[in-house]
Amino acid sequence: MNNQVVIIGGGIGGLFTGAFLSKEGYEVIVLEKNNIIGGGLQCFSRKGKIFETGMHVLGGFRTDGSLLKICRHLGIEDKLNISHIPDECMDELYFAKENIVYKIPSGKDNFINYFSTLFPEESAGIKNYVDEIYRLADETSLFSLKEEDDNIYNHSEPYFWAADKIIEHYISNPTLQELLAYLNSFYAGVKGVTPAYIHAIINVLYINGASRFVGGSQQLADALKELIEVNGGRVLSDKFVTKINVQDNTIQSVTTADGTDYTADWYVSDIHPATLIDMIPQGTFRHCYEQRIKNIPQTFSAFSLYIDLKPNSFPYIDHTCYYIEEYGKMWELNSLCEESLPIKFMYMTPPDANQGEYASRMLIYCIIDFDEVKEWEHTLPGKRGIGYENWKTSQKNKIISLLEKRHPGITNMIAAVYSASPLTIRDYFGTKNGAIFGNRHDCDNFIYSQLSVHTKIRNLFLTGQNVNLHGICGVPLTAINTAEKITGSNSILKKINNSNEMA
Repeated sequence: MNNQVVIIGGGIGGLFTGAFLSKEGYEVIVLEKNNIIGGGLQCFSRKGKIFETGMHVLGGFRTDGSLLKICRHLGIEDKLNISHIPDECMDELYFAKENIVYKIPSGKDNFINYFSTLFPEESAGIKNYVDEIYRLADETSLFSLKEEDDNIYNHSEPYFWAADKIIEHYISNPTLQELLAYLNSFYAGVKGVTPAYIHAIINVLYINGASRFVGGSQQLADALKELIEVNGGRVLSDKFVTKINVQDNTIQSVTTADGTDYTADWYVSDIHPATLIDMIPQGTFRHCYEQRIKNIPQTFSAFSLYIDLKPNSFPYIDHTCYYIEEYGKMWELNSLCEESLPIKFMYMTPPDANQGEYASRMLIYCIIDFDEVKEWEHTLPGKRGIGYENWKTSQKNKIISLLEKRHPGITNMIAAVYSASPLTIRDYFGTKNGAIFGNRHDCDNFIYSQLSVHTKIRNLFLTGQNVNLHGICGVPLTAINTAEKITGSNSILKKINNSNEMA
């Protein structure tokens, strides 16, 4: 019946693809190299406190949101504990040198009215800009769960403009241009390179309303695993695939580090395409394809701090905050200013069950280049040396010193700090150069950075953030596209939409 599927990688893409296929009656086995499944959904615990490693802010979980509809279709909506960020302020932006704070509301009309009040001379342009990014987001059929092919030749010209160009086309004020670009932390935008449609999708996603997990993002990975297993599948951790056995342009089996072979009718890869190619016999793919995969530029990486706060010391903040050093740097997030200080970082206090007045944890997320840690790229976790540890300590101290400017006294409210560098992201998530958003899309070379879920191998498909869209909403959408290559075009989309119409 051709109904057996092996999925390499138990990240968000692998788990959602497995969940869709298992719901359709396929026998799914997910092989995850780490001892914890979930990829960016992974959490870790220190002294009884849970810290999220990747998925800090969610989009698509509000009414009519695509991710909410997907989870409802899969039957896992009730297994998730999600808190919606208040519409009055979803994001707070603090510009340090100017000592100015902006509190950005969610909701399309709220968003337009807020900026129109601050910049009345730009009110017409603001409305036109917001209408345009909504239109561009709608051009990506999967974003709206529309049952149609997303043919790149059907898109409008602005779809492929640079993200900064779409802002400047409607907005003249340089300060307002900066403010409307602040969410590029969620796609590592590069001036003149990142396509406008990516900027549009991310902004529309969060303007429609942002949310957060209560008690950690691992709950979503666990819910997807449970669904796969209830449907007769298996999700196996500590199963590092080391070899893919190909004959007659068809995968016969995959081999894990412990010597076990797994066979199936179909195979799906949720790992980085460059890593996948190294597992496949040389000559299976054309040399030009292999070189293209290995040479696609990656998005930036990140340095993260996980802060254990002392009890009843720091007030709980119910929205996301940004520290920004000064105006004029919004498209230079990976750069450093004087004394090697970061230009911008994002921080938040994740909600606990029965959240009270005070926060128990804080997460800080700062985009940096992989080059910052390149001298240690050939080292292993826990064995990187004193130089690396000193570098991490230095970065930690610099970031906390900046946070102290915004929240005087916070240094004394900290019980412990844990950190993760681009090397941590690379080794645990399996992303090339620790790229947090996968391959970098280029508005001037769209085809080069856009990968199909199809491969030359007859029974191998791709999923995950390096294929199409990234993030907590984009990767599940790509998973639909991947799963439908096995189940049939639009077969899953129709069921998602039908089940939500009946809900």
